[in-house]
Amino acid sequence: MQLLIEFLPILSFFVAYKFAGVYVATGVMLGMLLIVVAFQWLKHRKVGPMLLVSAGIGLVFGGLTIWLHDQTFVQLKPTAVYWLLALALLGGRLFSEKPIIQRLMDSALPLPEDAWRTLNTIWAAAFLVIGAINLYVMYHYDLDTWVNFKAYGLTGLMILFAIGQAVWLATKLPDDADTDPAEHPSASDSQEKP
Repeated sequence: MQLLIEFLPILSFFVAYKFAGVYVATGVMLGMLLIVVAFQWLKHRKVGPMLLVSAGIGLVFGGLTIWLHDQTFVQLKPTAVYWLLALALLGGRLFSEKPIIQRLMDSALPLPEDAWRTLNTIWAAAFLVIGAINLYVMYHYDLDTWVNFKAYGLTGLMILFAIGQAVWLATKLPDDADTDPAEHPSASDSQEKP
């Protein structure tokens, strides 16, 4: 459900573009970004960092698109978001021993320290590559092709990345059979009882 909510600005942009062009679509996307951020805040009393970055950059680049009547800015937005996230992941190591990705996901995944560093680098590299692909499509194809790429291609690339990441993570997660029974006294207690 969360993924669908965060996908609404992209979907709204795509639909509005098909009916009314890039400038109306940009305005619709900006409105939807504000609605999604407000919904997240009202429901959880917090907004995720990726959504905040996307909304902030969306407002700047989308605002410039409408104000200057230049579609280039909205086309640059995905690259700006992905590259800023990559920079944060890579630069975060300058300020903390713990990678940013570990701080975001540590409670959900019991990974060894070296796996966290690798995962942080994988995410940063993926964001850099996807941002570069967006630039390539933007500069080598027409606006219709770029809009379709934004809706389907970027989403597809992120899904492929998530699948690849899940496969890689499965090899790094500790096996339950390898855990020490002393670490889980309730499990050893239940084995001793008849």
